[in-house]
Amino acid sequence: MSDAEWGLVRDLLPVPGWLAGRGGRPEGYCQRQMIDAVRYLVDNGIKWRAMPSDFPPWPRVYAFFARWRDMGLVAELHDRLRESVRRTEGRNQEPSAAVVDSQSVKADATVAHVSRGFDAGKKVNGRKRHLLTDTLGLLLAVLVTPASTTGRDAARILLAAAKGRFRRLARVWADGGYTGHLTDWTAQHLGVVLDIVRRCDDVSGFQVLPRRWVVERSFAWLLRSRRLVRDYERRADTSEAVVLWSMTVLMSRRLAAQQQGPVPVRAA
Repeated sequence: MSDAEWGLVRDLLPVPGWLAGRGGRPEGYCQRQMIDAVRYLVDNGIKWRAMPSDFPPWPRVYAFFARWRDMGLVAELHDRLRESVRRTEGRNQEPSAAVVDSQSVKADATVAHVSRGFDAGKKVNGRKRHLLTDTLGLLLAVLVTPASTTGRDAARILLAAAKGRFRRLARVWADGGYTGHLTDWTAQHLGVVLDIVRRCDDVSGFQVLPRRWVVERSFAWLLRSRRLVRDYERRADTSEAVVLWSMTVLMSRRLAAQQQGPVPVRAA
């Protein structure tokens, strides 16, 4: 992280238990070092044991990653960064509309057979990432399932959890794969309108569809992180944590760039 990024992230970090008087052992390494190490792994897609010597030993970095995953600290940091980005964009901290979609990715050999599946439509043997984003493309919720899980089944879990966190959520856009019983279910049980954005049958090739392109761009953002090009994680919640870390990198860089302002242009 640059100094500008660290200045933003430091104020949004969860307070450690030992510092808040809740017990526990103090960190043996600086949090900035640990966060930089995790960001390096997510961005470059290296193995844990290939952590450069500039960072703390990889077992300590992995222990930090696992602790933040299990205690929900990475999700807490991610949500605070998202709220900051939405404030700078002049939006309410809590969104009222969202976009849902899924992406099938191949799984590495380390992924167990019980947590992977085959997506017959995409011809992919691996896992499926289900994303719910706001209208800016920022992540609201993520769910990783075997690739054989349909988008409608995963959306029930994803939308129910999101509605419990975001009370203002009233409308969700989705593609044609979410048609059917899910539309009535979201209206009856969640009070959310599921708006299906359909593709024109007479158009061939690539077509930018209203609202749906937002979440497609979010998938493209995630694939900038080499750790997410495939699914290398044995546990699904670890894969979800890597997605959250990838989005924290994007948002912290965006906030730092906005804080520094435009770069002045020198005259020739």
